[in-house]
Amino acid sequence: MIIPDRWHPADNLQLEPNALIAAKEINRCLALTAGPGAGKTEMLAQRADFLLRTGSCRYPQRILAIAFKVDAASNLKDRVRRRCGPELSVRLDSHTFHAFAKRLIDLFRPVLTGTDGLDSDYSIGTNRVEKQQIRFDDLVPLAIQILKKSEVARNAVRQTYGYVFLDEFQDCTNLQYQLIKEAFHGSGIPITAVGDTKQRIMGWAGALEGIFQKFADDFGATSLNLYQNFRAKPILRRLQNSMIKIMDPSAASPESDLVGHGGIIEVIQSTNCQEEAKTIADRIDNLISNGMFASEIAVLVSRQPDLYTQMLTSVFQLRKIPFRHEQSMQDLSSEPVAQLIVDFLCVVIGQGEADAYGRLMNLLISTGIDEDLAYIERARWHRFIDNTRNNLTKPLTIKALLNLSRQFISMVGKEVLTGLSVDYQQGARMDEIINQTYHKLTELSERNPDPLTALKHFSDKNGVRIMTVHKSKGLEFDCVILLGVEQEMFWGKIDEERSAFFVGISRAKEILILTNSNSRQQPCGSTGRWKQERTIHNEFLGYVKNILK
Repeated sequence: MIIPDRWHPADNLQLEPNALIAAKEINRCLALTAGPGAGKTEMLAQRADFLLRTGSCRYPQRILAIAFKVDAASNLKDRVRRRCGPELSVRLDSHTFHAFAKRLIDLFRPVLTGTDGLDSDYSIGTNRVEKQQIRFDDLVPLAIQILKKSEVARNAVRQTYGYVFLDEFQDCTNLQYQLIKEAFHGSGIPITAVGDTKQRIMGWAGALEGIFQKFADDFGATSLNLYQNFRAKPILRRLQNSMIKIMDPSAASPESDLVGHGGIIEVIQSTNCQEEAKTIADRIDNLISNGMFASEIAVLVSRQPDLYTQMLTSVFQLRKIPFRHEQSMQDLSSEPVAQLIVDFLCVVIGQGEADAYGRLMNLLISTGIDEDLAYIERARWHRFIDNTRNNLTKPLTIKALLNLSRQFISMVGKEVLTGLSVDYQQGARMDEIINQTYHKLTELSERNPDPLTALKHFSDKNGVRIMTVHKSKGLEFDCVILLGVEQEMFWGKIDEERSAFFVGISRAKEILILTNSNSRQQPCGSTGRWKQERTIHNEFLGYVKNILK
């Protein structure tokens, strides 16, 4: 146990003053707004470290962290484990809103009655079936019902958790906010809500306007801002700051804090999308030749990436530039059972796949068992992997690999597999993910004859990433190429489009490339209205021109 006054950030990391105040706060609710690269997740990890190592979160109370994406929830859990070790980090529960809601339903299901009543073996599917099946979108409303109806459920939640973290709070919907209010309003439990109002690009999904102010009013939260951007080079920070002056003047940094010449911003203006694609491919070829990993390069599109990047991906294929469409793969590759299958196949057919092997063993060897049992389990899996390798027939085919993975999944067993994710514990979700994984591996094998290459393209570590701006939120790359800075690409409400553009440019750490084209031919598969002649977005490119003067 550490005396609070003697606590220092784990791993000797430096926190800016407001982040240090937030990390060490014991009593108040906090509404913490921060720009991209300001270390929001790291601040939460350090806050968990402080609360657990100083005993401010008293045993056996736990910390509840709620994020919007599975990978974000996992990232925070992993970071807390690295900061304060496995013994203390087990007292952090990191969930998505829907996973937290499902946990409440499973614990207090008898509270639901009438048409909302559920059998113990209920499932989650596309349709509502009385007592037997609910939809994914029903999880949060049903959890709210439980908390409203049952004082026992409310008290159980409040006695379990001493502190609550809410990540990416700018995207909180009305129903999600109701869930938090029903669970914790009036409890005195300190809640730390973290986000960036300049990144509020989930309006289409019901994200609440003014959510930070509403939270501050309802919970008496103290507002703090994080200003420092530890990610981007100086010229990129100056570009972001020029937009912050328009979007949130009080959050803008003094120019004296942004001096320096590091970083590159480039505008590529093309006659047509064929010329644009060739120029982008040339730039990427050059970056990769000079040592940049392809996975550290992202091509971002405001909308319809499958249509807007058709020409670009054709050129990538001709030039043998590795790439992956995150729109179809990001959610799948973040699924634990998909990663398990890919890691197993990589270990079996590859050599020196240390990272894949480590992840595989961490999932397969039970935690909390004694050393002798762990040794027996590890030996059993070593024998299985060795036997599988020895029985491989050449040449390897995707059909043979999928058969191997089916044998592996059968040996792992349902109990272990369903323990990988709360989403796998009811219904057919796990089977759907396994089938999608097999389908995606088959598709990748058609593009990459070498099986190991195909497998590695499934993971996050290979290929230029192609995705929407929305998908990129929370990610960062050495080089970002923002495709189509044109009126026809950013045509919605200006505040929302400005936020989307800001998110796009703030993903870049070192190099930012903005493109526009005078014309874009209608791509295959486009059935809606398509304007071929294009107009540059004067406001967005105006920020760049002012910085490059």
